[in-house]
Amino acid sequence: MSTERPRRAVVTGIGVIAPNGLRADAYWKSVREGLGVLDRITREGCEDLPLKVAGEVRGFDASTLIEDRFLVQTDRFSHYTMAAAQLALDDAALPRENPEEPFEVGVVTAAGSGGGEFGQRELQKLWGQGSKFVGPYQSIAWFYAASTGQISIRSGLKGPCGVVASDEAGGLDAIAHAARGVRRGTGAVLVGAAEAPLAPYSMVCQLGYPELSTVEDPDRAYRPFTAGACGFVPAEGGGMLVVEDESRARDRGAAVRAVVAGHGATFTGASRWEESREGLARAIRVALDEAGCAPEEVDVVFADALGVPEADRAEALAIADALGAHATRVPVTAPKTGIGRAYCGAPVLDTAAAVFAMEHGVVPPTPNVFDICHDLDLVMSRARPAELRTALVLSRGLMGSNAALVVRRGDDSAR
Repeated sequence: MSTERPRRAVVTGIGVIAPNGLRADAYWKSVREGLGVLDRITREGCEDLPLKVAGEVRGFDASTLIEDRFLVQTDRFSHYTMAAAQLALDDAALPRENPEEPFEVGVVTAAGSGGGEFGQRELQKLWGQGSKFVGPYQSIAWFYAASTGQISIRSGLKGPCGVVASDEAGGLDAIAHAARGVRRGTGAVLVGAAEAPLAPYSMVCQLGYPELSTVEDPDRAYRPFTAGACGFVPAEGGGMLVVEDESRARDRGAAVRAVVAGHGATFTGASRWEESREGLARAIRVALDEAGCAPEEVDVVFADALGVPEADRAEALAIADALGAHATRVPVTAPKTGIGRAYCGAPVLDTAAAVFAMEHGVVPPTPNVFDICHDLDLVMSRARPAELRTALVLSRGLMGSNAALVVRRGDDSAR
């Protein structure tokens, strides 16, 4: 009988490109302070659309972080993902190319819709000028798998690669996929998601979502768990994590920032928010079981927080169903109300915030929310100091996916 300790997947690097920060430390500072950066959309061609408010990534210059040969063949969503990936690799002090073990590091990303801005530009050329004016990269730049491929090529990462497509919940599903790869023998996986949904074509597509908020006041456009909840606002950006084998990380002297402890996923159907109660509760229970975590051990919940009354009620009840009496005591937060929902990138940003929250011993607030109408201990107005060892991150997709992820504090990894 083997006495070898099972491989454990830990987070050693975090990279963020978000509306409230172009690095992980800037993102966390804004989240901790509860700053809201939702504002009027300024992108060309979007002026006359009903969607007026979103979380734009501003001040981002892709040319300072990414080589021209990659920029010309990729969409904005891949620019964000590649930049975040580089920041995560740097944070983990993981060599971008290691000729001695080229297959030790893989790449997994999640994506909701791919490169709408690039695709729109090329299709306009096709319609207005003819097929000879369409660039050769149209065939790959829009594709939802583009970011995984480009990161792998750019950084020389030849380990197991993949793409997860399970709407917004895909951000958590991708992290779980990476963690399972590590447990099966992969040395490390660069994993995460970033989105760029603020281009005219992409925005017109989103207008078909009944859950989308078209309120023009940035302070009121996205207020989940309140009587005034009127939907969500979209956001750009996202994050990337380095998920690594714990023994490998410690052998090379890397800091173990968190343990990816458990994950659960279910499917309950598009916009069936009442049914998402049961599905999300099931995902939470599966994640807790995989983590070997009792409900009362959960120290903070990062909520999905869709901002639709039926969905908010279902989420509050799902938390109660899964955590029992502890549900009314555990702090709940939704930092995304300050920046918007970046689709697949949103739960990755929440996971990054959860790691920072555990490291700093503080639950960040939920911006723009002051008067909740659900039985939750929602942290509002200002951050709350707390001893945090275990965080539960939740996500649901507009098409019906539900996911839960349990992460433990890094210094608990010897338990």
